[in-house]
Amino acid sequence: MNASHKPLPKHRRLFLLRHGKSAWPGDVADHDRPLADRGRKAAPLIGSYMAREKLLPDLVLVSTARRAQETWKLLAKELPRSAVKRDVPDLYEAPAARIAGILRGIEPTVQTVMLVGHNPGFQDFANGLIGSGDSEDWARLKEKFVTAGMAIIDFKADRWEDITPESGHLERFVRPRALA
Repeated sequence: MNASHKPLPKHRRLFLLRHGKSAWPGDVADHDRPLADRGRKAAPLIGSYMAREKLLPDLVLVSTARRAQETWKLLAKELPRSAVKRDVPDLYEAPAARIAGILRGIEPTVQTVMLVGHNPGFQDFANGLIGSGDSEDWARLKEKFVTAGMAIIDFKADRWEDITPESGHLERFVRPRALA
């Protein structure tokens, strides 16, 4: 079977990673805020965890905000292989509907995607994808999508554009504090 006729995977996995804790230096535009010490420590923790658990995205879409870029750079150093990375200006301060549009635009051949971005959009988007649940992770995510927190959401879908509200299953919600 040649590559152009390869069947699409029936499973999609989304990693939503909120950027690490950022600093608030005076006279710096929000888009240009760097990571704080806590954020610089948390990102490699998440990366090490991903490597240990073999949670490796195929494609990573990163907000152009400095704190998101720094988070990805520190996390990526811990992974055993690199993923295709694209900078996505539309992820900066994106509401849930815009994030959904970005996700729907991903090629169907990509099975696992990581988005590195911001709240409140990520929390709203995750909650809309998952709907209800009864796990401790679900309750924590509903309460607060912490900085450097990562929600892993699985879908049974042929294409990213097929994903609908409440069609996702929260596989886990990883918080840096639980890894330290």
